[in-house]
Amino acid sequence: MIEFENVSKSFWTGKRRKVILDRASFRVELGNSLGILAPNGTGKTTLINMMAGLEKPDEGRIRRTCRVSFPLGFMGGVVPKHTGRENARYIARLYSLDPDYVEAFCRHLCRLDEYFDMPVGTYSSGMRARLNFALLLALEFDIYLIDEGMPSTTDVEFNRRAGRFLRQRLERATVVIVSHQPKTLEKFCRSAAVLRNGRLTMFPSLEEAKRLYDYQGQD
Repeated sequence: MIEFENVSKSFWTGKRRKVILDRASFRVELGNSLGILAPNGTGKTTLINMMAGLEKPDEGRIRRTCRVSFPLGFMGGVVPKHTGRENARYIARLYSLDPDYVEAFCRHLCRLDEYFDMPVGTYSSGMRARLNFALLLALEFDIYLIDEGMPSTTDVEFNRRAGRFLRQRLERATVVIVSHQPKTLEKFCRSAAVLRNGRLTMFPSLEEAKRLYDYQGQD
């Protein structure tokens, strides 16, 4: 479970204070994947990062009682001066997994060949994205966090292989996905929420959330 209790978060843009969350309270229960609809610029990535523990709230409390992934596509999880192999083994030890297994999994999925034994700082953005995606899939979480604005790889063959592994993971896990497009959520979620102007409104179904989202979009 992920629980937000009276959580507030805002940023100073230089001209005004942008409110991401205003005393929001909600839960993500295991087995009940959640889609969050939010227009662009409302703080979708910040919300996902808070769920992962990458950003702290200004006020309130966030509790996690299960294994929560880092955001899919998160680019800050590796050390540039270390090789792909060294990063894979470090992440494995961090999560108390077999380093040999995680290294072998990432080698197989990424297919970076000799670059896997070179510093990640020498990788192209696409190669680094493939390594980060592979590291996520090498681990098993109870809740996976997906941000529609996440960096992605343009390697079609890698996307096909990784997509197969991701589907297998998501069949057994709970998903939280944030998007500005209702259609993106349909394949993942039954319940949904709408985030707008710092207020998060929860709904038991995606259809109800879509009605409010479409209505507010006309304002």
